[in-house]
Amino acid sequence: MKLGAFSISLSVKDIAASRAFYEKLGFTKFGGDQDQKWLILKNGETLIGLFEGMFPKNMLTFNPGWDQDGQNLDDFDDVRDIQKSLLAAGVNLDSKADDGEGPASIMLTDPDGNPILIDQHR
Repeated sequence: MKLGAFSISLSVKDIAASRAFYEKLGFTKFGGDQDQKWLILKNGETLIGLFEGMFPKNMLTFNPGWDQDGQNLDDFDDVRDIQKSLLAAGVNLDSKADDGEGPASIMLTDPDGNPILIDQHR
């Protein structure tokens, strides 16, 4: 199963303070809009998403169809195929993707309560 680019999505209280902190660790802005309360920061191949007021908890995020630089991959597993594989394996999904093509996402929770977002943008 090809899940695509990986990042940790952090639910932050103050996006400016979080950005300043992670910049001290060598992260730089890769994407997003601080005025809209979300940023993607990068250090090497490591991606961190900062989201103020958008998610109740920190979560693992995978983006099928993208590499770690946000570039399109020619060969990737569509989120709907990932969904079928997970359901066939007996994994419970918190939210499912609709049939069709293009952008879609699914959510699941690991045994320790950690949310996982599989979010396809293309």
